[in-house]
Amino acid sequence: MRTTKIFSLEKPEEFKEHLLEWSRQFDEIAWLDSNQHRPESSAYDAVLALQAFTAVKTDYHNAFDQLQEYQETTQDWIFGYLSYDLKNDVEVLTSANFDGLHFPELYFFQPQKLFLLKGDQLEVQYLRMVDDEIDADLEEIHQLSVPEIIENKEEGKSPILARIPKEAYLEKVRAMLAHIQRGDIYEANFCQEFYAENRDIDAFEVFKELNKISVPPFATFLKLEGHYLLSASPERYMKKTGEKIMSQPIKGTARRSADKEEDQAIAEALANDPKEQSENVMIVDLVRNDLSKIAKRGSVRVDELCKVYSFEQVHQMISTVTATLEDAIPPVEVLRSTFPMGSMTGAPKISAMKIIEELEESKRGLYSGAVGYFTPDGDFDFNVVIRSILYNSRDKYVSFSVGGAITAQSIPEKEYEECLLKAKAMKQVLS
Repeated sequence: MRTTKIFSLEKPEEFKEHLLEWSRQFDEIAWLDSNQHRPESSAYDAVLALQAFTAVKTDYHNAFDQLQEYQETTQDWIFGYLSYDLKNDVEVLTSANFDGLHFPELYFFQPQKLFLLKGDQLEVQYLRMVDDEIDADLEEIHQLSVPEIIENKEEGKSPILARIPKEAYLEKVRAMLAHIQRGDIYEANFCQEFYAENRDIDAFEVFKELNKISVPPFATFLKLEGHYLLSASPERYMKKTGEKIMSQPIKGTARRSADKEEDQAIAEALANDPKEQSENVMIVDLVRNDLSKIAKRGSVRVDELCKVYSFEQVHQMISTVTATLEDAIPPVEVLRSTFPMGSMTGAPKISAMKIIEELEESKRGLYSGAVGYFTPDGDFDFNVVIRSILYNSRDKYVSFSVGGAITAQSIPEKEYEECLLKAKAMKQVLS
């Protein structure tokens, strides 16, 4: 079905830049970049999938059934996303909030052209209908000159606005706390949208700048029919390798400091913060419960609990939960059984999602959904769509959302400050 060729690269990082720049000409693009973070945890350093041969695009109705049929029928590489609103396919829930982006709720495509990078090795897989283009494409990529990142110089840019004013946000957090005090929930992830209307952006340049200042382990550039995702996500949702499945929820965020000693002190304070630890442990318990539905009895393990990792913009508290998949569970069922991810919902999950829908003012859409790929063998790797800019080029609508876990210990003002900290990189590249 595919023609595969393997090449050695003298300058892998330079080739990556050329490859992304060369991809501009295509209508369907999925670019995934680990930015050299923990290379042992990702199958590839970077992946580029181009030019849809087939695709599936749908709203939430029977979305997971359609995805399963598509994945099992193609038995090939497929790339795409699950929007947060697929919650309505797995539970009796609704999404009625404002939507300025109008993305399909699920979109996957089978690429004609595929590039897989690991170390200094490049694996190229083209469908046979286009495999006579491999050598010419590689020659074109190598000879491409990559311009320096250029500042986005829109004239008279429309401002970035908050969908929820600060005082209204604080009031909504207090309402969330009242739900917690009544015992409706223990924790919920509450998010707010920042947006700009009538904006033309060069999505490639904005993504390159966002990736440069954030250097995340799950960077993604996605272009599908005028819908763009520019993601600097630090979080893995779910990975499947053979029978092994792994989730790495994030809960707990602290700022970085240019002063080395102060930065170390901030990281240590995060690691020892009881509120942040309790947030993380609650979500780990939720993930363990989700995985137990599809895992072999006794195989769900917490390999790493509340470990602090440092990124360019923030310190994050991350846990790693693994399990062995029960026999005869289809790959898509792993996603259906665990979606949406606990780190973006709360506990108990269904109650939290109902309260989130009631208090938030924007439809989440792809934000707090997942982007990734399936291999022909049914393995997969998906990130969590956070620290991300969403762009509808036809409607000229730009959006990014940020949020945090609200628990009984939450202080509304501090939650608002955490949102601004998470929004910093996106605001910077759009301002």
